[in-house]
Amino acid sequence: MFEFKKDYILKNNVVEISPLTEEHIEPLYKESLSENIWKYFLENGTGKENFVKYILSAIQKRKDEIEYPFVIKDLRLNEYAGVTRIYDLNNELKILKIGHTWIGERFQGTGLNKNCKYLLFEFLFDELKIERIGFGASSENIKSINAMKGIGCKQEGILRSFMPGINGKDRVDIVLMSILKNEWTSKIKEDLKRKI
Repeated sequence: MFEFKKDYILKNNVVEISPLTEEHIEPLYKESLSENIWKYFLENGTGKENFVKYILSAIQKRKDEIEYPFVIKDLRLNEYAGVTRIYDLNNELKILKIGHTWIGERFQGTGLNKNCKYLLFEFLFDELKIERIGFGASSENIKSINAMKGIGCKQEGILRSFMPGINGKDRVDIVLMSILKNEWTSKIKEDLKRKI
């Protein structure tokens, strides 16, 4: 059973994932400065004031037991690289979603995200016995959709006209993806392990 009050810390030789706190605001802020990070987000983390609100809101959501935000640390450089969250958790049904994820541009394409997801999947599927992990991304965010496919996610649906497009005029769909426990156990775990 996933518990919001527990401080979960997951790590390997590449990445450490631990609970997001206020002390992470400064080191994360410098990684958040690229506008490309916020391009597809509903949340606005651009500029210091918005970024502080964004972090404090994520921390409050953990206190309210709505979401559980993690900070992602690259252990190779000993630097904080981004954040990810668990949300839409239902312990009874053994389902949840992972999302609200961003990683600073200099850490992208370094294998950090794959290592992060491997640790989360191993913890959630193998230890907590979660049955299903869901994901979603704007249909315009091809990079994110390809990254999800690259870690073994399967597309399962579309939420039509879900959010404003990046042009500010049109509306775009959300692409829904997921990984099931049996898929993780039978294939994805070994495939992802080879990739990291």
